[in-house]
Amino acid sequence: MKLNEIQDLIKFVAKSGVSEVELETKDVKIVIKTPAGKKEQVYVQTSAPVMSQPVQNAAPMMQQSAPAPETKAPETKSNGGADESKYVTIKSPMIGTFYRSSSPDKPPFVNVGDEIAAGKPVCIIEAMKLFNEIESDIKGKIVKVLVNDATPVEYDQPLFLVDPS
Repeated sequence: MKLNEIQDLIKFVAKSGVSEVELETKDVKIVIKTPAGKKEQVYVQTSAPVMSQPVQNAAPMMQQSAPAPETKAPETKSNGGADESKYVTIKSPMIGTFYRSSSPDKPPFVNVGDEIAAGKPVCIIEAMKLFNEIESDIKGKIVKVLVNDATPVEYDQPLFLVDPS
């Protein structure tokens, strides 16, 4: 089993919400456990010792693939004194590169003032050569884009401010 296949399996398990997956072939045994509220643990037993080390290093990268819940923005007085505490923040569910559109020649998914619905794509985050569409979990109006296009983002970094009213 190749490293990229193992990484894809880890991503699939993280997104599916399954608590434990066990896969065994004649050369490798992989057990992925994701206890509720905890990070993934990946155990690999193989007859080829070279595969064991890269998989263990890949696991910490994948522990941040679970979507982050939206939370209220901290009470700040920016935007000319406007109260931002009533806005909901859409945060990055992973580390990667933020893109506002699907390609450079396409329009952005959302702009300031656009109405969004739950499930509507708002951006793309590229992580490990995979382009992940980030969808809104809330209905509302985009008030502010907090990240510049084609810039790196961290896990749980605010991306957009949304007025849910």
